[in-house]
Amino acid sequence: MKLTSAVPFYAILIFAISIILPTSSEAQENQTSNWPQFRGLAGDAVVDAKTPTDWSESDFRWKVDLPGRGWSSPVYVDGQVWLTAAEEQAATEEEIARKLAGVDFAQIKTAAKTIKMMAICIDLETGKLLKKIDLGSEPDPQPINPMNSYASPTCAIADGKVVCHFGAHGTWCIDCDSFDVIWNRKFVINHSVGPGSSPIIENGKVILVCDGCDQQYIVAVKLSDGSTVWKTDRPPIRAKNGEFKKSYSTPLLVTVDGRRQAVIPGAQWICSYDVESGDEVWRADYGDGYSVTPMAVASEGAYVFSTCYNNVEFVSVKPGTGDVTDSIQWRARNAPAMSSFVANDGKIFAIGDRPGAIRCLDAKTGKVLKQKRFMANVSASLLLSGGHIYVGSRDGIMKVVRCDEELETVGSFDFGCPIYATPAVIGDDLLVRTRDFLVRIGK
Repeated sequence: MKLTSAVPFYAILIFAISIILPTSSEAQENQTSNWPQFRGLAGDAVVDAKTPTDWSESDFRWKVDLPGRGWSSPVYVDGQVWLTAAEEQAATEEEIARKLAGVDFAQIKTAAKTIKMMAICIDLETGKLLKKIDLGSEPDPQPINPMNSYASPTCAIADGKVVCHFGAHGTWCIDCDSFDVIWNRKFVINHSVGPGSSPIIENGKVILVCDGCDQQYIVAVKLSDGSTVWKTDRPPIRAKNGEFKKSYSTPLLVTVDGRRQAVIPGAQWICSYDVESGDEVWRADYGDGYSVTPMAVASEGAYVFSTCYNNVEFVSVKPGTGDVTDSIQWRARNAPAMSSFVANDGKIFAIGDRPGAIRCLDAKTGKVLKQKRFMANVSASLLLSGGHIYVGSRDGIMKVVRCDEELETVGSFDFGCPIYATPAVIGDDLLVRTRDFLVRIGK
């Protein structure tokens, strides 16, 4: 195991360091013909497409009911859409009380008696269910927050294989042609309120974030056989209570000066790791945040992320080498604790949990350029497509907002069913998962 807590604090921050998101010409051409991971090819949920801004049910190309329960966002490659779900056997009140006895923050948790985990493959063109693959069961699953699910992490696809991750309850790799399970691993940590971080695949490696109450580390396994390539511990955390050490963010893959890195905020620290070796490249101590869920975004030569609980803030940090805490540029209040935001044209667009406002911030200064009361009850991450921001709510409403400083709402649709997942884009169509169904929308 690599112990990165002793990374030397010796290097000088390079003033004009370049941050390049993975948007090669090939990626740009294919950005809406493949959507292989959470938030798309580049992991930034920004695409150039003519997706509809208003629609009715007559614009549904297809709609398919989904089994079980899960908040994983849809991904697709080569005509196959992949999702995960879990069938839960409800526990009795007595069983829940027994499971939560002595557990910290038990008032915000519940538990299932058993769960059965599954992968779902759907035909992209027709919506036909191609395969439901039973992956395994957990007779005594960990507690969970009622707003979370046991199948919240989004799948990742590469080289004809799909990786389905259920956090501490297991990770499976499936062959997309035969639907056979190739390998299965289990990295057991205490999530406290259920799994959240999604797997990312890069150069034949599956990168998993394991930020639990008890352990915090990043691990990479081979896509081919699931064997461990590297494992790197997170930096030490000041908090004594494990509840303040956990997090759920998904890696943002970037290229900096020709070096492929994974930028991952967690409790107290945001760190960047070399994808090939697992070595920590830089770290910044931003304070005492925890349960960090939103992904970081790159803008104006820096990374912007959310500190989440308890005092939720935006933070912007310049990258470098070693400890770059002194390169934190600005902070701004009222960042989201669950919904990942988007960056575009030197601006950050985000929707806060409270007071439910949508904001436009200057990425260089953190100044709020515009704020509007918008909608409450948002967990889903934002999508920016064709100059419009798409955001779904737990009330089942998806709104479309013009991506400029006016933040004008140009469309709204009530799906009648809660939305926790982030939409994917297919050409100029939208792929939306609600609690009960998946729908493809196009004009």
